[in-house]
Amino acid sequence: MVLGAAQYNGRPSPVLAARLDHAIELYKDGLAPYLVTTGGKLQGDRYTEAQTGYRYAVARGVPASAILMETTGSDTLESMMNVKALFDSRGLHTALFVSDRSHMLRVLRLAQDQGIEGWSSPTDTSADDIDTTLIRKSMVHEVAGFGAYVFGLEKADSTALGSSGSSAPNPATPRRTASPTP
Repeated sequence: MVLGAAQYNGRPSPVLAARLDHAIELYKDGLAPYLVTTGGKLQGDRYTEAQTGYRYAVARGVPASAILMETTGSDTLESMMNVKALFDSRGLHTALFVSDRSHMLRVLRLAQDQGIEGWSSPTDTSADDIDTTLIRKSMVHEVAGFGAYVFGLEKADSTALGSSGSSAPNPATPRRTASPTP
């Protein structure tokens, strides 16, 4: 599953292209039966991030029948919630997630809270993981996003509501953690 990133009129940004290239390689190596692209679009966009990913993957030899799209998510949490519904409709329960290294902790936690067994395979060619300035910005963004989610400042799926009525899972609740793949 490729987490979305910016696209420009159907052309993936360098960050999205790096994620897609890595996911295509994993798919072609037989590590996943489907390639899942995620992400909606901003007002005025002609294509969603997911559609851009779909077109990019097909142009690089991934069969259209092997690509699933989540086209309405406006952020990682919304995409993950939508992917959960997509997975449920197909009887899928596990995913190999592709994104930037700094994004993986939050991605795996969101997946886990949606009942998806997640494994990570971060790209090592994304500018967000190479450029030191972008690394710092990405880390600040991810720490803030993870904190907002865990402490209930970001919207959460109703299935994650605890008995206290909190809008986020109880961070003290023991959880099985997913292990990254090599």
